[in-house]
Amino acid sequence: MGQSRSDTSTRSHFSDWVRFGQRGTVAHNDPVEQEKDVKFTSLLASLVIFHNTLDIADAVRQLQAEGHVIDPLDLAQISPYLTEHINRFGAYSTHELGITPEDYDTRLDVDFSVLEDDQVPAAA
Repeated sequence: MGQSRSDTSTRSHFSDWVRFGQRGTVAHNDPVEQEKDVKFTSLLASLVIFHNTLDIADAVRQLQAEGHVIDPLDLAQISPYLTEHINRFGAYSTHELGITPEDYDTRLDVDFSVLEDDQVPAAA
């Protein structure tokens, strides 16, 4: 399934937000350095999206454990392009870099079969 124009635009704006240090300008005239910059920005944006997705899945599992029923149409409205919780200028600890994280659970007990392309509202 391909990305719509609004999905691509959202991803682009999110990548721009992640790459805030140079205000969208290219710092080098060297094509190799430009390619590295683009790849690094894409990797960083993907990592933040992945982290957000894991957090959303954990929240859904917690709600289910509390007895809430999760409507897949509601869940389809949640975006992984969240930025409010990220402190780009914060002090980050590196003492946890050597700790191997637990395996993440890829299964989410929500019946998405009820969703079809024409049922999911377009993103605003």
